[in-house]
Amino acid sequence: MEYKNLKVFQPDGTFRTGGLCIEGERIVPAAPSTGARDMGGMYAIPGLIDLHFHGCMGYDFCDGTHEAISAIAKYQAKNGVAAICPATMTYPEDKLASIARTAASYRIEPDGAALIGINMEGPFFSAAKKGAQNGAYLHAPDADMFRRLQRAANGLFRLCDLSPELPGAMDTIEALAGEVRLSIAHTEADYDTACEAIRRGARQVTHLFNAMPPLSHRAPGVIGAAADHDEVMVELIADGVHIHPAVVRSTFKLFAGRVILISDSMMATGLADGEYSLGGQAVTVRGNRATLHDGTIAGSATNLLDCVRSAVRMGIPLGQAVQAASTNPARALGVQQDYGSLEPGKLANVLLLDENLNIDTIILRGQPISV
Repeated sequence: MEYKNLKVFQPDGTFRTGGLCIEGERIVPAAPSTGARDMGGMYAIPGLIDLHFHGCMGYDFCDGTHEAISAIAKYQAKNGVAAICPATMTYPEDKLASIARTAASYRIEPDGAALIGINMEGPFFSAAKKGAQNGAYLHAPDADMFRRLQRAANGLFRLCDLSPELPGAMDTIEALAGEVRLSIAHTEADYDTACEAIRRGARQVTHLFNAMPPLSHRAPGVIGAAADHDEVMVELIADGVHIHPAVVRSTFKLFAGRVILISDSMMATGLADGEYSLGGQAVTVRGNRATLHDGTIAGSATNLLDCVRSAVRMGIPLGQAVQAASTNPARALGVQQDYGSLEPGKLANVLLLDENLNIDTIILRGQPISV
């Protein structure tokens, strides 16, 4: 397949006018021939990567079935997400192990996003900042428990979230730093505690600003600690509900090149308003706002491409938003050899978008899929 007259995304977040050539599953360096399809100046961006979300279309990853993963993967692919790293919730170890085994045995489908990892969101969290996590199943950070779950997943866990102020957390971070990416999450940690967690090996912050103390001029907390360490990336939910547009703009400035856009979507995404569940708890969805019955925000009802569009409406340049939704998560998950840009040799996961960022064409691992 050959395409010409495109604004092609570059790894540095800029766009160049040119074309794309695809052979098999990969992008190749050849220049498009005269027979290439003229795309009239559309944007070409790499398929997105959502490394923190829970479900969509009435399914939750924690359903622990191939049917759920398949439905989730197909919805994501039709909405521009080429690779997924869905998140668990706070559950007992035996349920988490069952979910992990199901994920390990799932095989990628031609019209579905690739399952490239699992994000272990819970149970190693502070009760005070548990948010929509089920407090009945919270557990102290435990490297041995994580390793048991990792064996059940056949190595599929790529992220492990935890509260660094909890007993045993620092030892757990140090023990696991070479085995999985550690993310500070659902925490009351102060600045010094967060800095120590980073020194020991934490390299990410889960949904920045949410389920953590706010940034203060006298108590900078986790947010200030992450800002002071260039090796740390931060997740951001730009759905228009979780974070004010001014804070989204400030975050992209403060964490230049280190923002990872996530959807944190739950099972209502793609469906009508109504009553749903997350982590075994009832959730009410109205528009793109999802809340527990006590008003606690419970994930989002927005997919990642819509978060990119939302970020652009908030004033983030498209190239930076694409970096945050594709290039940066690929780096965080260690899959940048195949994902995150449109360089020759990468998997041909391509979105062709019009000037309003509507999808014209989706190419998934070298093959067009229906939109």
